[in-house]
Amino acid sequence: MTIRTRFAPSPTGYLHIGGARTALYSWLYARRHQGQFILRIEDTDLERSSPESVAAILEGMAFLNLDYDEGPFYQTQRFDRYRAVLQELVAQGHAYYCTCTKEDLEERRAAQIARKEKPRYDRRCRESHHPASGHAVIRFKNPLQGEVVVQDAVKGPVVFQNEELDDLIIARSDGTPTYNFTVVVDDMDMRITHVIRGDDHLNNTPRQINMLRALDATPPSYAHIPMILGEDGARLSKRHGAVSVMQYRDDGILPEALMNYLVRLGWAHGDQEIFSRAEMVSLFDIKDVHSAAAALNPKKLLWLNQHYIKTLPLAHIAERLKPFLEDRGAQIARGPELIDVVDAQRERAKTLVEMADLSLFFYQDDIVIKDPKSQATLATASKPALHALSEALRTLPDWTKEAIHTSIEATSAAHGLTFGKLAQPVRIAMTGTGISPPIDVTCQLLGRERCLDRLTKALAFEDPTP
Repeated sequence: MTIRTRFAPSPTGYLHIGGARTALYSWLYARRHQGQFILRIEDTDLERSSPESVAAILEGMAFLNLDYDEGPFYQTQRFDRYRAVLQELVAQGHAYYCTCTKEDLEERRAAQIARKEKPRYDRRCRESHHPASGHAVIRFKNPLQGEVVVQDAVKGPVVFQNEELDDLIIARSDGTPTYNFTVVVDDMDMRITHVIRGDDHLNNTPRQINMLRALDATPPSYAHIPMILGEDGARLSKRHGAVSVMQYRDDGILPEALMNYLVRLGWAHGDQEIFSRAEMVSLFDIKDVHSAAAALNPKKLLWLNQHYIKTLPLAHIAERLKPFLEDRGAQIARGPELIDVVDAQRERAKTLVEMADLSLFFYQDDIVIKDPKSQATLATASKPALHALSEALRTLPDWTKEAIHTSIEATSAAHGLTFGKLAQPVRIAMTGTGISPPIDVTCQLLGRERCLDRLTKALAFEDPTP
């Protein structure tokens, strides 16, 4: 049997990290078993679905490099198929037309609550054999006896009594199919063998299994994974920070780090924390997913992100860094090679946003010194020493970090200064702040012309504070 999993988001917003983890687990399970991963867009909610949301989902999948073997399939393009199956169920006595009005249902519901009964449809039209009409809905004729046992790969066996399940609506009065019905038809037609989804769908599962059996289809295996909580243990929401995959991207998180982070939100392999893509595929098993909810740990994500910034190939980080610099107005072609900047900055940046902010000075013509402490340091620096260093650097035969270091060292000694007493004002002159890679590396990457220009401006700098 070929393993076939699916990810089936509704395009009513961005790709949430909970959805991204579900997609990742489904993708990993298919890849480990040399199976197939299908992308299905469940867009039957015509009022809330939008092309922009579809684009956001596809963009998020592409960012995480979760490639799919089939799809994307759109439910709105399958309405003819749904109508055919609806008629099949009605013809075979597995579904029926219900003419109860909204007012009827609300009145009966209120009476049930008054009698302290569980409010649900009372199956009044179940054996009435109503014909199709303009205001009738179609309900599935759920079995009245027996039980449905969901052999859940995460939660273990979960038992549902059929008498507790109502005859749910599978087509509205306007003929449009409902979620639980379209999912059943799609999973059957697409030969899905394993459904991995959030545990908020668990109560839908026995109803879907009963419909699949009515259609003489074999139900897939199910795995319902718990939700992701905020770091405070509450249900995840925007107040916890980024919840969209693309927001993490915009915050400077690498896809490798986010993927590694998501796989560990509910799954573990011993004490291992860092997983390559290949390791995830070879080690992941849905039965090892925890049944308890996992909570976000932003510090852990930053730790992972910094690990990947430090260890991934320089060219790969440079490619990801480039748009962040360009968004800040950097003239990439007029500065040092990006891979050299990444090499100089990768030990001190936790995100690409941080790296871009720290590196912008390499690609700017004018440096603004805003920090009062830095302003004071530069204003009180030894002007003779800065002038002497400028002359030494101007005539330096080889523009290497070693030669630059030697010049700063010799100039500071000649003026009775420690290396740091001269290097720090030079750093501020070069970068506008007191933080940078080693000053010799910084000057080498800036180039002789920019270094000399900034030293000239430093010599004329006066502290603007009184």
